[in-house]
Amino acid sequence: MAILSKIRDRSMFLILIVGLALFAFVLDPSSIQQFFSATKANSIGEVNGENIDREEFAKLVENYKSQSGGRVSQMQAVNAVWNNLVGEKIFQSQLEGAGIVVGEKDIWDAMVALPEIQNSPLFKNEAGLFNEEKLKEYIANMKADAEAGNSQAWLNWLETEKSIKQNLERQAYTSLVSAGLGASLKEGERDYLYQNTKIDAQFVYVPYATIDDNAAKVSKEEIQKYLEKNSKRFKSEATRSIDYVRFDIVSSEEDDESVRKEVANFINDREEFSSAANTKVQISGLKNAQNYEAFLSDNRSDLAIDNNYYYKIQLPAAIADTIFSGSVGDVVGPYKDNGYYKISKIVDFEQVPDSVKSSHILVPYAGAVRSTSLKTKEEAKKTADSIFALVKNDKIKYTEIADQINTDPTKGKGGDIGWIRKDQAFSDSFDKDFANFIYKNPAGSIAVVETAFGFHIIRVDEQKNSEKAVKLVSFARLINPSEVTENSVFEKAETLASNLANGEKLEDLSKKKNYTVQSAKNLKVLDENIPGLNIQRPIVIWAFSNERELGDSKRFDVDVNGKRGYVVVVLQAKTEKDGLVANADVLAKIQPELINKKKAEMIKAKIKGTTLEEIAKNTNTTVNVASSVTLLNPLLSGVGNEPSVVGAMSTIKLNEVSNPIEGNKKGVFAVKVVKRDAPVKLDNYDMYRNRIIENLKARSFQLFQVLEETADIKDNRGSYY
Repeated sequence: MAILSKIRDRSMFLILIVGLALFAFVLDPSSIQQFFSATKANSIGEVNGENIDREEFAKLVENYKSQSGGRVSQMQAVNAVWNNLVGEKIFQSQLEGAGIVVGEKDIWDAMVALPEIQNSPLFKNEAGLFNEEKLKEYIANMKADAEAGNSQAWLNWLETEKSIKQNLERQAYTSLVSAGLGASLKEGERDYLYQNTKIDAQFVYVPYATIDDNAAKVSKEEIQKYLEKNSKRFKSEATRSIDYVRFDIVSSEEDDESVRKEVANFINDREEFSSAANTKVQISGLKNAQNYEAFLSDNRSDLAIDNNYYYKIQLPAAIADTIFSGSVGDVVGPYKDNGYYKISKIVDFEQVPDSVKSSHILVPYAGAVRSTSLKTKEEAKKTADSIFALVKNDKIKYTEIADQINTDPTKGKGGDIGWIRKDQAFSDSFDKDFANFIYKNPAGSIAVVETAFGFHIIRVDEQKNSEKAVKLVSFARLINPSEVTENSVFEKAETLASNLANGEKLEDLSKKKNYTVQSAKNLKVLDENIPGLNIQRPIVIWAFSNERELGDSKRFDVDVNGKRGYVVVVLQAKTEKDGLVANADVLAKIQPELINKKKAEMIKAKIKGTTLEEIAKNTNTTVNVASSVTLLNPLLSGVGNEPSVVGAMSTIKLNEVSNPIEGNKKGVFAVKVVKRDAPVKLDNYDMYRNRIIENLKARSFQLFQVLEETADIKDNRGSYY
């Protein structure tokens, strides 16, 4: 009713808006969209005036995320798709200008040459050789499936073709540019002289460090003037800096004790009232339970049954001694382990090797992991059983068949997988069924075992370092914060946010409440990672919102590595794109430079005299010697790398004292060159010319970077993601 009342109150306003919109539509139907939006609502950006449609871009992002199997974040997918599209559009205009065209035959030839195509069993004939007709048939079948409604494989194939075409185009363009790179023999001669002319000199060196920084202070006006003069170098991206206080929702001591008591209640049998039986019934505890899977399921254990065997060193220290000195049927706990309270019952002891050497023959089927086989599951099982009958008592035959049909790295090794440690075998990267067979059967065992990859004929070849291990069944309850604890943490975060909204300062409140304030400096508009919080894209979006002002604050719900909590954020600093703001990073770059400039002028005023000896005396320094210095290796003894000083040495007149020369970072120099030994002239400078050309071609990877810098790119990603 309240909403309807508000609509009635504003009915005149709504009529006016709709009326204006319809009027705009009558004048120009296309203007109705512009009426409601001053921006290009369907544009994610532009490259050299060519629009990138927002809806198409969003589809590409979702497709990229799908193909990655969820291994990339939203912004990683957005950035990858954007970079690909920008590259595609930048190169397209260059290709058109250069007249480069890649035809269908070029694409087909490149595709057929791919190792994954050449080596795929799908495209081989009975002799095991690549058959182009099988590839054509495979593509035709994919297209037919797409027309029947199953289009994913066909779309993926089209993307592969597109990628191949783009690579061919870029290779052709890069080759064309590389072919135009060259150097003259004169350039080769100059490079030869540059590398081999040796200079002997004397110099006086007055370090910048001889003047205190306080004597060469730089004013804000000087910094700003320097920024404006070097605007291209220091124009920045838009950035935001925030301070935040993090409130983690963690269990209290009371929560901990409550879970411990709950878990302890499941050790022994207990009586509970059954509404179905309308009487008290006896419920088995872990000590007397027989069906462990049912026990864990019925009592809603937070961890499922674990049938693995563990060495003593693999158990929590709190229970390891008790377990290995106990007997089958004993129950230990409650004990804390990795965020859970547990009770554990000893089910079995066994001697288990720490590593196993095994071999396999794999018969995959359609639909199995990494399989390209067209066999049905039933056909694969029948084949595996036939092979098993041939090889179970014949090691030579086993090796021959493994080398014939295996396609993994064991091909050519008789199916030998090598030694697998127990921790490797039972990790997430190894197949569980394979691991169970090789670790639960003695050396010499051989059998057909189905895994996620198909049917294996597995042979256990050797086992070593057998050690006593235990099998446990454990009931577990995750130690979670209670509702009371969550409410308490929320109240603290909300109170801080409220106080900040009322004008109080974060610095004052943090001192009063002993909060830890953390900072995230110079966040960029497309960032998603915040130091200390991991991926928190909503905070970045909030900080870059157009209406955001310095000092604004907000509370956010966060999840950091599976731990829930709250963060109260305050916007502390902001710079806009292409702004010339002397932030901490900029100051760190230019302040030393400006201070040294001032020091250089002060030192130059002290450098008086017509000889180096006089200058050394007036500046309280000594005359130093530089021998066999080259432009290629501009190291001055006792000083270090000074290319600008050695560069000056290559041109000043012999035996004349130079004017003061500012070094890169060390100090100011006065120099006298006593000898320049040019190298012996060569009959031909081809080697040096060719070296210049090779160096130029080696930098062809910078081609796209240059094209991107000169392109007119409008990027609106920050407005939508």
